Amino acid sequence: MEIHKTCTFFGHRNTDCTEYLKQKVKSVVTDLIVEHGVTHFLFGSRSSFVSLCLEVVTEIKTNYPYIRRIAYTCRHETCTLECEKETWLKRYSYANNNFRLQTVDEEILYPHREKTSKSSYIQRNFAMIDASNYCVFYYNDQYKPPKRKLNKRSLSTYQPNSGTKLAYNYAMRKNVVIINVKE
Repeated sequence: MEIHKTCTFFGHRNTDCTEYLKQKVKSVVTDLIVEHGVTHFLFGSRSSFVSLCLEVVTEIKTNYPYIRRIAYTCRHETCTLECEKETWLKRYSYANNNFRLQTVDEEILYPHREKTSKSSYIQRNFAMIDASNYCVFYYNDQYKPPKRKLNKRSLSTYQPNSGTKLAYNYAMRKNVVIINVKE
């Protein structure tokens, strides 16, 4: 069985994706391919940074056609409201059975993607980190997501953790090579 070196990407949902950042990511990805032998790139969330990274890897693929873009899917990112669950299940099932994602070479059906809890994407991110040798982050340790209500009827709010922060801390604990392009 052939072993592949793998990289995954994480960043805050709303990152200012400048041309400078794009060139920085392009340089990092090219170095990972040429100098470190990375051939598999994993993508999960819908953050603007991860979208930028997918765009960059897709462009670079013209020079390195052997690299693979792999999507880890997680239904929670498509549907979160219980009242919409049945409608989305039908739509998702149809789309999943009849369409292939165009911008990736492979889709990993994350085993727990059927869960619609908010933590399913966190567990999916951890699985991507477990499968990776390298993690490219856009991580700002000062970033805090907007406060949220405890539930629909609550007057109280709480400060949620950043998904990127959770992924960053997990990657640190797992001793994965971290490249933070924010710095």
